[in-house]
Amino acid sequence: MKAQFGQTLEDLAQAGRLRDLHPLSGRRGCRVIWQGREMFNLTSNDYLGIAGNNDIQQQFYSQLTEDNLLDRFGLGAASSRLLSGDCEPLHELEQALLSAYGFPAALFFNSGYHANIGVLPALLDKRDLILSDKLNHASIHDGMRLSSAAHKRYRHCDYEHLESLVKQHRDAYDRVVIVSESVFSMDGDVADIRELVRIKQEHNCLIYLDEAHAIGLYGSHGLGKAEEQGVLADIDLFVGPFGKAPASVGAFVLCSENIRNYLINYSRSFIFTTALPPVVASWNLFVFKRILDMTNERQQLCQLSDRLRTSLLNEGLHTAGSTNIVPVIIGENSHAVNAAKRMQDRGYLIFPVRPPTVPEGTARFRLSLTADMQWSDLQFLAGDIVKSLQPG
Repeated sequence: MKAQFGQTLEDLAQAGRLRDLHPLSGRRGCRVIWQGREMFNLTSNDYLGIAGNNDIQQQFYSQLTEDNLLDRFGLGAASSRLLSGDCEPLHELEQALLSAYGFPAALFFNSGYHANIGVLPALLDKRDLILSDKLNHASIHDGMRLSSAAHKRYRHCDYEHLESLVKQHRDAYDRVVIVSESVFSMDGDVADIRELVRIKQEHNCLIYLDEAHAIGLYGSHGLGKAEEQGVLADIDLFVGPFGKAPASVGAFVLCSENIRNYLINYSRSFIFTTALPPVVASWNLFVFKRILDMTNERQQLCQLSDRLRTSLLNEGLHTAGSTNIVPVIIGENSHAVNAAKRMQDRGYLIFPVRPPTVPEGTARFRLSLTADMQWSDLQFLAGDIVKSLQPG
């Protein structure tokens, strides 16, 4: 068995697909220390610059007192939420989410992964059908596999294909759930949620929307793409992970009161795990209230993203999408790996993204812009990428 694993790892290395860990330190805004050098970080999901903002975190900890240390800043829940691990800050957070989004109920999970592998299997059975965008996150695909419901994937953002599947299969199932992300994490493109809503309404389906890469960034209050597209009230199950722009961990599910209660009783990833500690719940509540008013940061990020895409295209590079996730498609794994090393030598923290995270033949840089960047940080990036791709 040991030899077999070794051969598999060697095969991954030969294919340019072997992964490793990259410990970082010295975070200062959009810069970090890696292997003893300060690097400009283009790999982070800290989209609003909160995780690297010392002032914001000092403001959070300034609330700490001897009286609230354990109840609001405690480091260990030491139990599941259904036993003794629940805490008041989690309920305050769920209430704040309801007030902002206008949904009947909210339930907080330990991560986006926990939510996506916990909701679909709990709610759906063999009488139901899941229709999922082909490029949805791996956690959604895992949730579908754990569910006893039938599932099919429609071509990425191809709503004619989706509707054809709905028409073909709708009458054979009790419930049909359309599952999509709003912003797709590797291409930086956006789902047409209005079109998903039209299909839902015409064919009596449900919509499950994951806004992991949109929370904090879109809509007048940063509630996501569904807010921006004016269809929040039409979403049946809204998943909002806190691991990206909110600079934390955990994920909320917005739904009906009955569904919330059902998940508390049947969602295995909610029931059988230790709860998040009070300090995380308190931080999430603190950050969520700030995000609602971070209009300037949202505008800054939009301007930087548009300007960088233009710069990349002017250099003849292959990019896509319309968000602050800016891919540069390279192609072969080895080319992406070698180019990333050259970019690291120039002080850019960039790691190659390769299959199976992306389709074969589309290895890339995933440039992730954050609101604490300036154009002066990015103005030479496109030219440096061109140089990194040159042989030799």
